[in-house]
Amino acid sequence: MSNDSDSELTSEQSEGSEKSTEGTENRLWYVLKVQSNREKSIREALLRGIKRDGLEEYFGEIIIPTEKVVETKGGKKRVFERKLYPGYLMIQVELNDDSWYLVRSTNGVGDFTGAAGKPIPMQEHEITRMLGREESKEETPVKIKLDFQSGDVVKIKDGTFEGFEGTIDSIDEASGKVTVLIEIFSRPTPTELEYWQIEKV
Repeated sequence: MSNDSDSELTSEQSEGSEKSTEGTENRLWYVLKVQSNREKSIREALLRGIKRDGLEEYFGEIIIPTEKVVETKGGKKRVFERKLYPGYLMIQVELNDDSWYLVRSTNGVGDFTGAAGKPIPMQEHEITRMLGREESKEETPVKIKLDFQSGDVVKIKDGTFEGFEGTIDSIDEASGKVTVLIEIFSRPTPTELEYWQIEKV
């Protein structure tokens, strides 16, 4: 960048003013291929590089799309975030020589998704879906990751049918409820139970 641009940016930073919105319409959303299991550290490296090189005006958000999942093991429940697209980041950027070089030279970054070596911006409906998912993440009921699947034979360890065995018919990850087919009077009867009321045989 020219010295004039550098001095303008330095002046804005020293004055502590809000980031200028001029030119934000030139920032487009792209999908960036990165090394799997390093998404968070690569995102942090990109943010450090942007700040170090004074390129904030060309970059918007950098997102790792995730969803909240509840996992139950050994009777203990924990909530964690699961990556929706392992090995990918969503990045909002105005591509030019400086921003392109910064992204491509960051360790762990592969390439922008596109065709014939040319990055292709995300389409509007893809952006809306992705951003809507991020904004509503806190409001969306978490999914519960269970160590069961349909067809498993389980034993009921709590409730009216304690001690009965049955076969899992369906699982609702959102609520953590499991429908088990129990033989009552020689007939398979569907019974809805909480996930913690059963265990594998």
